[in-house]
Amino acid sequence: MPSPIQFEVRARDGLARVARLTTAHGEIATPAFMPVGTRAAVKAMSPDELWSMGFRLVLANAYHLLVRPGPELVREMGGVARFMGWDGAVLTDSGGFQAMSLGRINSITEAGIRFQSHLDGARVDLTPESAVALQEDLGSDIMMALDECTPYPIERDGARKSLELTARWAERCIRARHSETQALFGIVQGSVFADLRRVSANQITDLGFDGFAAGGVAVGEPKDAMLEMAALTASLLPPEKPRYLMGVGTPEDLLAAIAMGYDMFDCVLPTRNARNGSAFTSRGRVSIKRAEYLRDQRPLDETCSCRPCRSFSRAYLRHLFLSGEILAARALTEHNLFFYARLMSEARDAIAAGTFGGYAGSRMAELTASDVAGEDTN
Repeated sequence: MPSPIQFEVRARDGLARVARLTTAHGEIATPAFMPVGTRAAVKAMSPDELWSMGFRLVLANAYHLLVRPGPELVREMGGVARFMGWDGAVLTDSGGFQAMSLGRINSITEAGIRFQSHLDGARVDLTPESAVALQEDLGSDIMMALDECTPYPIERDGARKSLELTARWAERCIRARHSETQALFGIVQGSVFADLRRVSANQITDLGFDGFAAGGVAVGEPKDAMLEMAALTASLLPPEKPRYLMGVGTPEDLLAAIAMGYDMFDCVLPTRNARNGSAFTSRGRVSIKRAEYLRDQRPLDETCSCRPCRSFSRAYLRHLFLSGEILAARALTEHNLFFYARLMSEARDAIAAGTFGGYAGSRMAELTASDVAGEDTN
């Protein structure tokens, strides 16, 4: 089956690259960050607000859409993008990670995962075949193969058995696929074991997926180990296809991963941190609830042109947050996502200009600055 997506690398700077990813629902300039729309909605943001920030690809959670409202309804409504009023492309995960992190697992066998829904305890069987059928019903542009995401820590033998199961499931996902308009990505596992990462990459890349992801990182392992395994995995993936680093991360991690050659990212940090009163700025993180912002007339970030930074002072945002006003979550979320979109745009421009190394170095120094009033690094 010919690939339903096109991927064209347009500029390189070291391992970092700028590319154009073309899907059934439009083009995405990479490196690209995907806002997480767990239940077909990015928390506190409307689709047109995401679009105006420059996002063209969002992530939806297949597990959550399986248990509510169900794939049949989403299909009846014209697919997940139309259902959520989104004009861009959508990537859906397989649901495997959420089944393990949210549901009560009864068993993981060769057949698949048997678990109980976190909503009502109903039994759900998720197999490679049903995971693909689920995502085809959802109508996403990019589907993810079902994998077993190992926790950290894990013994080497457990990680080996898990990646072998993931490889067999990946083959079944390939065979189960029927859609000619939806891409299917495979996932490399192997935990923090370099030799197992190589084994998994060989197995998964031999299967002819449309793109590849590095999974099983940022699951509790030390930062150095996460970066090491991410870099190794990137080096093992085909250069002519998109590379997706799952669940990462902070702005600093994204810059490091772009330098490794990754093209796509997702993480809940910009939206979750916003709801907890934490903002990403050009000078590090700001925890808006801190007392020193009581009379602070400055915007969150004086270098930022987002609507909240143009309109609101830190003092007002602190008041909103401490008062439990919904506007606090909306304003901080909009700022954080705008910040991430700008980071990706700046990275693409720097790669195209051949100055990414210098840009990333100076940006990381700013992001980790220690002189931010009220810096919150938790």
